Amino acid sequence: MTLAVFFGCTFIAFGPALGLCLFTVARDPLRVIILVAGAFFWLVSLLLSSLVWFIAVKASDPGDEPLQKGLLIFGVLFSVLLQEAFRFLYYKLLRKAIEGLVALSEDGCSPISIQQMAYAGLGFGLMSGAFSMINLLADALGPGTVGIHGDSQLYFLTSAFMTMVMIFLHTFWGILFFHGCETQRWWEMVAVILTHLIVSGSTFWNPLYVGSLVPSYLLMFATAAWAYVLSGGCTRNLLQSLRGQQSETSPQPGS
Repeated sequence: MTLAVFFGCTFIAFGPALGLCLFTVARDPLRVIILVAGAFFWLVSLLLSSLVWFIAVKASDPGDEPLQKGLLIFGVLFSVLLQEAFRFLYYKLLRKAIEGLVALSEDGCSPISIQQMAYAGLGFGLMSGAFSMINLLADALGPGTVGIHGDSQLYFLTSAFMTMVMIFLHTFWGILFFHGCETQRWWEMVAVILTHLIVSGSTFWNPLYVGSLVPSYLLMFATAAWAYVLSGGCTRNLLQSLRGQQSETSPQPGS
């Protein structure tokens, strides 16, 4: 049973994202570099936020429960803001790389586009998901029985679904954030930060998992539609892709 829980939660949490990597990222070396670099930036933000959290906990009274709860809320807020700050730094780094590549290019074009820059969000999400689930998956192998003392038996399952939604949200947030930076629509960047705070804050409802999963998935669908539109998608293209049809190109005059 524990082995089934382990593989089930693993495939739920990482299956869709790994499929996305396999079919859209693995074939392009530049996308792989952007994804790995994005994962590295998220990892650095986690290191810094963990350092601040460690210092705050060590400097406080562990017996003061209200203080510890306040530090937990502070840690979540600080971590989210730091992640978005590093997302912005990564955008600045990519812009510098684009400017350098344009200067070296013979045709004046850069191989990095705003669509490819968005794969950094997938790197953010995969690294976030890995750190969210690695310890849980290790515990899922047992020994032990989930919920034997009256707790929820859905802990591993809901954690896997939450990890999956966070991976996709980071991907869509990357598209929205970079588009906002590129077009100087700062309200798009603010929307990313606010939705990130909402999703992270909703986890405080646990173990009332409906209070965290339902809002998170609703926000994921909303940000997915928003990112799809900003990427140049439309309803007609979406219907054609669902039907497995190729988009038709109108013939050019005189061809």
